[in-house]
Amino acid sequence: MYRPFEQRIPDSQYRDLLLRILSAGEEVPTEHGVPALKIIGHAMRFPFANGFPVITERDVLSGPQNGRRPSPFHQAIGEICAFLNGAQTQRELEEFGCFWWDRWVTAEHCEKFGLAAGDLGPGSYGAAFRRYPTAGGVPFDQVRQLIDQIRTRPSARHHELSPWIPNFVLAPNGARRRVVVPPCHGWVHVHVNTATGELTLTHRQRSADVPVGLAFNFIHYAALALMIGQVTGYRPKELVYWIDDAHIYLNQIEDVQAILATEPQRFPTVTLDPDITDIFAFRYQHFAVTEYYPRLPRRRIPTPV
Repeated sequence: MYRPFEQRIPDSQYRDLLLRILSAGEEVPTEHGVPALKIIGHAMRFPFANGFPVITERDVLSGPQNGRRPSPFHQAIGEICAFLNGAQTQRELEEFGCFWWDRWVTAEHCEKFGLAAGDLGPGSYGAAFRRYPTAGGVPFDQVRQLIDQIRTRPSARHHELSPWIPNFVLAPNGARRRVVVPPCHGWVHVHVNTATGELTLTHRQRSADVPVGLAFNFIHYAALALMIGQVTGYRPKELVYWIDDAHIYLNQIEDVQAILATEPQRFPTVTLDPDITDIFAFRYQHFAVTEYYPRLPRRRIPTPV
């Protein structure tokens, strides 16, 4: 799937997006109280032959100082694996190796939505992916159906996955919202070419905190493409990435300028344990990263939450 490392072209798409926001973004107020620079509509394409799209401007692979938790890269893998398995609580996410939801699932914040402490809510990613509510009352398993359909009807044009349950997010008729954070990403469309044996995954992101969250969202959906490809027998060709609302908070600009002072690098190689054939069996330990050469040390960039 990958070209030899020395033949890969250094990728500048992430920094190009940061530059576009800084130069052309409109300053807007936000619900978090910190203004942001924002653009609407941005597309990127990441051919897997050119490497796995992990940002190289700063290090996302080094682990925390205490060594008790996975690296940020592996926490992102753990998060998408957790969501594929229907995780809805902080405890379930931590079982998969993802520890960064604690700030959103405090008792005080969850109480606003009628949820117990630690509960992301029935309108969150894992619930939507595995237990989508239906009129008949029987939850619909989107992930299982997606994999089954790719295997049995690969040429279909609707291999799709959605995290959005409108009645839990938009809270119609005065109802209380049933999710601590409305899903920001996760609209997935898988395209299969049976003639070439290749698979392309397109992903739409509703809202992207570009200096922080987007770095890990790239990992989510590149990894998902690799996982789907491995369990269905199709070779991942490309990740096509679309963002509706791409923004930089004003308290992040200093960190963004440090990122932009680096030089573009080649993307690394990410490989999966070849023995995994069940989409629900993947864990972060099944992903290995080599040829990763980030420019800046691991750093914490402020968020408005």
